[in-house]
This record gives sequence, structure tokens and C-alpha cells, in this order.
Amino acid sequence: MRRIAILLCVITCCFSFQRSYFWGFYAHQHINRLAIFTLPPELMPFYKEHLRYLVEHSVDPDQRRYAVANEAPRHFIDLDNYGDSAVYKLPRYWKDAVEKIGEDSLMKHGIVPWHIQAMKYQLTKAFQEKDTWKILKLSAEMGHYIADSNVPLHTTSNYNGQKTNQVGIHAFWESRLPELFAKHYDFFVGPAQYVESPSKRIWLNITQANSCLDSVLLMEKRLSRTTSEAQRYVIEEKNGQNVKTYARLYSQKYHQLLNNQVERQMRRSIKMIGDFWFTCWVDAGQPDLGTLKKEQESEEQVESNHKERLSWLQHLFMVRQEGD
Repeated sequence: MRRIAILLCVITCCFSFQRSYFWGFYAHQHINRLAIFTLPPELMPFYKEHLRYLVEHSVDPDQRRYAVANEAPRHFIDLDNYGDSAVYKLPRYWKDAVEKIGEDSLMKHGIVPWHIQAMKYQLTKAFQEKDTWKILKLSAEMGHYIADSNVPLHTTSNYNGQKTNQVGIHAFWESRLPELFAKHYDFFVGPAQYVESPSKRIWLNITQANSCLDSVLLMEKRLSRTTSEAQRYVIEEKNGQNVKTYARLYSQKYHQLLNNQVERQMRRSIKMIGDFWFTCWVDAGQPDLGTLKKEQESEEQVESNHKERLSWLQHLFMVRQEGD
């Protein structure tokens, strides 16, 4: 048990600042945490009681991304692959999408809108069954995918600026900017509300995120043209490692050009997560969660979770070694 925990810690430190293309761990955890406080009195006590779990496990989908088959497509959708007005033409439901496009093609170009729908049904069922651990696991992970769907660069095949000579912009937008400026954001988004049409809401948010894409790329391109590389990057020590990252002043200028775009997308993520958690509970018949005891993970569960995470990270380590 101790050996597993130590190995997990070491490998996590090695890769925590070298992750690929998703909201940074800080942003995902912050978003899930704040979504809890949008919930009504019937739900908030249960979620607050398990706040630590919901925050810590918000990043599980990223940690297993390279170790679990078919995990990666759940985080994005390449709308540009489907031509003009794709957000209005693509089938709203998975069965229809498979019939029209084919499952292989869908998996290649991302399935995040359909996967969120699937998780909505799973979480509703978990509430009906009053299964504490399923409720927690599905809530934490649904929060992750919803947050990803609100990232502009998760809606394009140019996800890291590799097609526009802007490699690194993904981590810049969704990790560096929140880490530097989120403490100044206004995260009061109001109470969670029932979602009449989850599918419509999912596609509405993805459409809105995609509409931000031009600004994400254009603003950084303009700024980089007037800034030398020496002014764009700095070396900072993180977790005992020297890491190349975007300079604070350059980040601040980009943040200002975007006019708090990252803040708006984080707010939309928080609100959408709270709304979906609430909607699943209502659709399940509003079960009394006060009757559910706060379950503590057994020693066996803790060790099993550690082993599972360790296998994800070891797989990532091997992938990185092969890449080197």
C-alpha cells in the first residue's frame, strides 16, 4: 500500500506539468468545487459532505486518457471535420449519429456531446438506486466532460494551434491563464436550474465555445507578432522541475485581449455542471439523499483506486518513453 502511494506520487509529480491538451488540474478541480455551491438545500449537504472526493476525482478522466481504450474521444469534438455549420447539422443523439456518420469516424473526431448525454442517464439511474459511490463517481466525471465541452480548443482539430504555428496555445489558454488570473474572477453564477432539454443545452454550450475559437487563435497570433520569443517565455520551477512556460506579462496581455473569455467559459462550466447534477436528481424522482450515510472508502477500496491510477500513469510513462 505504501509503495503504491509513493510510486503514484512520484509519477504524478513527473507529469503534472507536462500533460497534454485539457483544462489544467487546477481549473477542473476549482470548477467542480464551485458547482457544488449552486445546488439547492436538498442536494448541497450531500455534495458538500463529499466535496473532497468530487474535487480530487474531477481529473480522473485525464489521468486515464492514454491508458483506457476510447477514453480520449470523450473529451472533444472536431467540428471542422464536418464542414460549415456542423453544430447545426450534426445529429443530436448517438444512435442517429452512428447511423449517419459511423461509429469509427465519430470516435476519431470526438464524441463529447454524446458522452455527456450518456452520463446524464447514468447519473439519473444512480440517484434512483441511491448508490452513493456511483453518484459521486459519475458526478465528478460528468463535471470533467462538461468543463471540457466549454473549452473552444476542444471543438477543433487545430486543438493545440499545430495548424496555425501556435503550438502550446491549448495549455496557455486553459491552464496558464486560470492559474494566473482565476483568483480575480467572479464565480457567482446563481442557483442550479432544471434543464428541460439536456441535448439542446449541451449543443448550445458547444456552439458558444466554438464561436470563441477565432478570438483564441487570432488574439494570440497578433500578440506574438509584436513580441519576441524571449519576452513570450520564462523558465519557472514547478514541483522541483524547471519548466518553460508563458511569461506573466505576455499572459496578462493575452488575457486582456480576450476580455475575460476564460472567466466566462469557466462560469458557463460551473453553471452547466450544477444544472445537470440537479436535473439528474429531479429526473430520478428527487430521492432523499439525507438517508445516505457518508461512506468511507475501505482500505481495499483505497488500494484499488491507487492501483488503478498507478496503471494509468505507468501507461502514460511508457507512452512518453516511447515518444522520446
